[in-house]
Order: sequence, then structure tokens, then C-alpha cells
Amino acid sequence: MRHLNFDSNSHVEAIDSGGRDDTRLVRFLRPKASDPQVVLGIALAFLTALISGVSVFVNAYAIKEFSSPTLFATLKNTIVGIVLLALLLRPAAFQQVRQLTPRRGLGLVLLGVVGGSIPFVLFFEGLSQVGSGSGAFIHKTMFIWVAVLAVILLRERLGKGQLAALALLLLAQFLLGGPEALVPGWGVAMVLGATLLWAAETVFARRILHTESSSLGAAGRMAVGASLLLGYLAFRGEIGTLWHLTPVQWTWGFATSLLLLGYVLSWYAALKRVPAATVTCVLTVGAPITAVLSVLAGMELPRLEQITGFGVLALAVLLIVLVGARKPAPAAQSPGLGLTGGG
Repeated sequence: MRHLNFDSNSHVEAIDSGGRDDTRLVRFLRPKASDPQVVLGIALAFLTALISGVSVFVNAYAIKEFSSPTLFATLKNTIVGIVLLALLLRPAAFQQVRQLTPRRGLGLVLLGVVGGSIPFVLFFEGLSQVGSGSGAFIHKTMFIWVAVLAVILLRERLGKGQLAALALLLLAQFLLGGPEALVPGWGVAMVLGATLLWAAETVFARRILHTESSSLGAAGRMAVGASLLLGYLAFRGEIGTLWHLTPVQWTWGFATSLLLLGYVLSWYAALKRVPAATVTCVLTVGAPITAVLSVLAGMELPRLEQITGFGVLALAVLLIVLVGARKPAPAAQSPGLGLTGGG
């Protein structure tokens, strides 16, 4: 007969009647010292999820004030890009910019191309063709693509716990709202293309942030991305619309930009410390946050299957966090919090 003994140091020992230790149970239950940077990274990922949940709710109101989603996205990205570039003018932060080699600078440019510009255009243009339900479902599969790419390109390992969490997350997405009739076409292709590009950006950013600060990476992503989006608006002949925005549109633009600024800074800071697959899984917590805000605003109450989906999602995220905290990944070099050094 086995029983568990808890000593004063919270260590767990499994002892059977024959005096033999159940090493597997001990290995699972014994508290392990976690890497502080990994713990911080997971906390930052939850902060990102919180911002994301609020942002989706707020953006649903803000976007109604603009003539096109692309115009709205360009305004937000431009404001955030300008703010991040201004923050890099601080002496210590600017020193990082001066030390950039052409190769490292190219990496920052690629972040803007892969994550800060093209996918925004693809996503919003595709969304107008496939509908919000199908588009949202396709986008929510990003955690799967990030996990696959992270294993292939970053050599991140997925154990049984991570694989179980991924399976639970996929089940949760179906419970929260499965896809509508997905008819193959340009709309589906564009939304899927945007999702794959954002997944590639996540993995690429994880690699770059081993040598760059999270604030510098975020600045490259947003500033380069905004420049390309402005170019796209000019190509469509809509650039002049930015000079004729109403006070209400500017108010929504600045409010949503503040959320986007917090999102990209906390997201990249999390990616600097925690494996890409873990960060992306934690980000799915944003969905129930948006749902709670919608209920408080008097919108439609979640259905029983959606409530079940939130429960499954919470279980999956808890599992991925416990596994991630118990098995720290190699951390980026000298990660910090600020806009100088390794922040």
C-alpha cells in the first residue's frame, strides 16, 4: 500500500510497503525550482492574453467608425510604430540601434514584412469574403502552426503534456465555435495565409530575440510594418483619408493603439523568455476574456458548449503552463524588462 509523506520543505516522497520509492510519482509531484525568467515570461504571456481579450472587444466597436479595416489597421500600426521609434531615441536604447549589423537589421525588417504588414492586409481582405466565424476559427488555429514550426525550426521539444494540451486546445476551439462552411477560395486562402505568416513571425521573433531586446524587435515589427501598410494605402489611393479623419476616429485610433502597444511589447517580452508554442497557447486565454466583457456589455450570453469550451481551454492552458514552468527552456541572453539593454 502506497502513501505520500510531505515534509517541512514540501518535498514529496512516495513509499510503498516494501520501502521502494515510486520515482515517477516523485518526479512529477516534487516541486522544482523554476527559472525566474521563464516564470516572468509566462506572466507576460498572460498579460498579453488579457490585453488581447480587451483589445478584441474594443476593436469591435472601433472598426465600425472606419471606412475599411485596412485603414483602421494602418492607423493603429502607424501610431504604435512612431511611439516605439521615439522610445528608441533614449540614449541606452539608441546605442543598440547603432550596434546593429546589416544582417541583424535585415532581421528586424523581415519581422515587419512577415508580421507587421502583409498578414494584416491578407487577413482583413479575406475576412470580408469568408465571414467572421470562419475567419476567427482559422486564425485560432495559429497555436498549431506555431508548435509545428517551433519543433522544425527552433528544435523545441513537445512532450506528452504539451501534445495533450494542444489536443485540448483544438477541442476547445470547436466547442467555442466551429467553422462555418469553409468553401475553398481566395478568402479562405488569404485568412489562412495571414495565420501562417503570423505563426512564422512568432517563431522568427523567438529566434531574433535571443540577441535583440524585445523593445527593439517590437519597434522593427511595427515601424517597418506601418511603412508598408502606408504604401499599400497609397497604392489603393486611400492615403489621403488619413488626413480627413474625424475627432471620433482619432479617439478610437489612439485608444486601440495604446492596447496594441501594450500587446506587442508584452508579447515580444514573453517570446524572449518562453518557448513560442507555450506563449501562443497562453494567448488563447484572450477568448474567454472577450466573452466575459461581451456578457457584461449586455451582448449574447455564451451557450453551454461555449462554456464547456472555456473550461477545456482553461485546463489546456493550465497543463501547458505547469509543464513549461517545470521544464525551463534555454533562455535568451540577458533578458530584461526595460527599453535598454535586453528588455
